[in-house]
Amino acid sequence: MLPAPVSHMKPIVVETAMKFQPYGLHNFRAIPQIERLSEAQKHNIEVVGHVLPFRTNNYVIQELIDWDNVPDDPIFTLTFPQRGMLKSYHFNLVADALKRGVERAELAEIVNRIRWELNPHPAGQIEHNVPTLNGKRLNGFQHKYRQTVLFFPNKGQTCHAFCTFCFRWPQFVGFDDIHFASREAETLVSYVRAHPEVSDVLFTGGDPMIMRTRSFATYINALLDADLPNLHTIRIGTKTLGYWPYRYVSDPDADELLRLFERIVQHGLHLAIMAHFSHPVELSTPAVQEAIRRIRSTGAQIRTQSPILHHINASAAIWAEMWKEQVRQGLIPYYMFVARDTGSQHFFEIPLAKAWNIYQEAYQQVSGICRTVRGPSMSCHPGKVQILGVSDIAGQQVFVLQMLQGRNPDWVRRPFFARFDEVATWFDDLRPAFDEKEFFFSRELEEMSALSCPLNIPPDLAQPFASKPESTWISA
Repeated sequence: MLPAPVSHMKPIVVETAMKFQPYGLHNFRAIPQIERLSEAQKHNIEVVGHVLPFRTNNYVIQELIDWDNVPDDPIFTLTFPQRGMLKSYHFNLVADALKRGVERAELAEIVNRIRWELNPHPAGQIEHNVPTLNGKRLNGFQHKYRQTVLFFPNKGQTCHAFCTFCFRWPQFVGFDDIHFASREAETLVSYVRAHPEVSDVLFTGGDPMIMRTRSFATYINALLDADLPNLHTIRIGTKTLGYWPYRYVSDPDADELLRLFERIVQHGLHLAIMAHFSHPVELSTPAVQEAIRRIRSTGAQIRTQSPILHHINASAAIWAEMWKEQVRQGLIPYYMFVARDTGSQHFFEIPLAKAWNIYQEAYQQVSGICRTVRGPSMSCHPGKVQILGVSDIAGQQVFVLQMLQGRNPDWVRRPFFARFDEVATWFDDLRPAFDEKEFFFSRELEEMSALSCPLNIPPDLAQPFASKPESTWISA
């Protein structure tokens, strides 16, 4: 029996409702609490915000940030650009350009060259994940793992607020040539129909839940009306519960959205809300708790995930508290990720060995019902690589690894080993253990990669800044 209809639910207390007010580079100085910052701190926000996307809103500012703890407050760091999020030579290039008052075109060239040096689409998202249909590349799709296709609805390619660690930051900075977005519901249906191995469609972004319900329903209704026998699950990747829970409570079309959720469930499909929570404070407000209650009452399931991040949540106590509170509210802890090798990774990364220790310690502090979470997991080129632990084997200290997902499903759940490296922060830093020349999947991965489309860097941006020997550069 389905839960009571949305229209019968008791709404949130009116006094807690808000009207959405976004803030970004153009108007952040109008935020009253910003006066607590020094002029140097405001300047840093402006410099970094010219390179990495910056957007926040009044809910984050008023309900989540502890302004007495700024600039160390985790939600402030999660949403406001910080100087350390750019390497010093990049920061100085932009700061100098702003000081000189260069023309807009010159500033854009400097900024975009920096952006290309920040590995804008890691793990082969452009070259290896974009599928084709009838010989045409589908730039609003990704299909890396056999059962799941990612779809990027055109109107869902922004967010209520931007995370400063976001690995999809290029979606928000005008990189049109490598921007994922699609307007075509019919193409989505055709692709899923043409691929009977696909059981899950994941709507992602940006944030699909920033869309008006009427726009989002266009895609959902097309899938439901098509009655595709292979489609079992619809997933929605979203940060709205953390950054704007009123989307499900008091926004003008909140009830309409939840009725759409109910329709998905009534159609016999599983609806999974893939919610991003990075800190326990995001679960603490009456608005988010009411939003969670309303979503769950439609029959949808909410799973939670976040990277483990320096300055934000690199603590076993924080993760244990977060998982316990999520379960208390009926959520399912799902993933602890490792910060991806893009954008401001150097600011947020922690050694893989430390990430594993935090995961293990947090895991030990919670009951079995919280232990649905998998991690630490790296979403890298070959697949989702999980660190199972550190062990001594044949006199060598090693990382024990496995894939939770792989470009070839045969790679999944096959243990493999990398030399222990106390400073490694990403999979590409690791080397095979026991004098092996390569990992068991390396040769097949190379063959797959050779068949893929190269990343197309605009010619006028295809040279790194010559003044920095430590620069890393993606080759075409």
